[in-house]
Amino acid sequence: MNQKVKLFFYQLTNWEYWPFLIVYFPMFFVWAYYSVRAKSFFFFSPSNPGIKNGGMAMESKMEIYDLLPIETYPKTILHKTNEDFTELLHKINASEIKFPFIAKPDIGLKGKAVQKIKDLDSLHRYADAIKTDFLIQELINFPLEAGIFYYRYPNEKKGIISGIVVKEFMILTGDGKSTIEDLIKKNNRYLLQLNALKKMHGDLLCKILKEKEEINLMPYGNHARGSKFTDETWRANEKLNQMINDICINVKGFYFGRLDIKFSSWEELEEGKSYSIIELNAAGSEPTHIYDPAHSIFFAWKEIAKHWNIMHEIARINFKNGTKYITFKEGIEMLKGNIQLIDQLEMQASELKD
Repeated sequence: MNQKVKLFFYQLTNWEYWPFLIVYFPMFFVWAYYSVRAKSFFFFSPSNPGIKNGGMAMESKMEIYDLLPIETYPKTILHKTNEDFTELLHKINASEIKFPFIAKPDIGLKGKAVQKIKDLDSLHRYADAIKTDFLIQELINFPLEAGIFYYRYPNEKKGIISGIVVKEFMILTGDGKSTIEDLIKKNNRYLLQLNALKKMHGDLLCKILKEKEEINLMPYGNHARGSKFTDETWRANEKLNQMINDICINVKGFYFGRLDIKFSSWEELEEGKSYSIIELNAAGSEPTHIYDPAHSIFFAWKEIAKHWNIMHEIARINFKNGTKYITFKEGIEMLKGNIQLIDQLEMQASELKD
């Protein structure tokens, strides 16, 4: 079967690859329902009073990191567009962040323009391509990564883990005969990323891996960039729930969202050891355990609706406690800014691959 036809049917029969508007079309009616109840299209905005727009869009990642206890996330510095490259190098040296590290836009989405920076030349290229504020972040090498969805009702001391997704990286294992490209072509999920991987790794794809030799082709646990998501919500036991709650209750103005965490083992994570919060996402978070290939689109709709209901309830309580909805003008500006950001990041990400 032709490769393009093969991938077309693979995407068609796996809803996780469907366009956003198709997946979310039925949910617009749910959104309208809560908008009418709140008398605001932007009913979500009071859900996280400590984060701009409740964390739905256009929020600064650096401002969110600043809310977290400093020992819970990687060393991170902010580079602003009005600063020159020499100042960036000075900040990196002062922070003691070493190559390789991660660079990503301060205001970003879906892993766009996130890149592993291996040396000074790749840092130069990144700084030239990215026209917005960006972050330099220490590379965390813990073997496991999970997205843990958490919520807590205002005025309550204990929150709840409502979803856990485990992220399986794009790791290939050699057989002593096949090139990396050949191994990629054996997995439809990875094959969808082939063009991006060619631009990222170049001639490396021609290498033949030794038997049982492993390589991670994409060091980001991002669904849009080839990672497989597995629903492991069953891991939300009392110890893990308490550990996550102990962190989140100290994040001022945060009640609803997802923590993306790298860690050494589940046992150590439950003990609050050997972990690092890569990102905290708020109102704009998806309960990403829905993307487990074992789940149907109907399961996804049910989970999204459930989480939006929780978000609405939290926002309503915070509104009664004095947090206002963003105005219609502010909301429209947020949406316009987000559309412009998507276009900008896609263009910049394309420049990085060239």
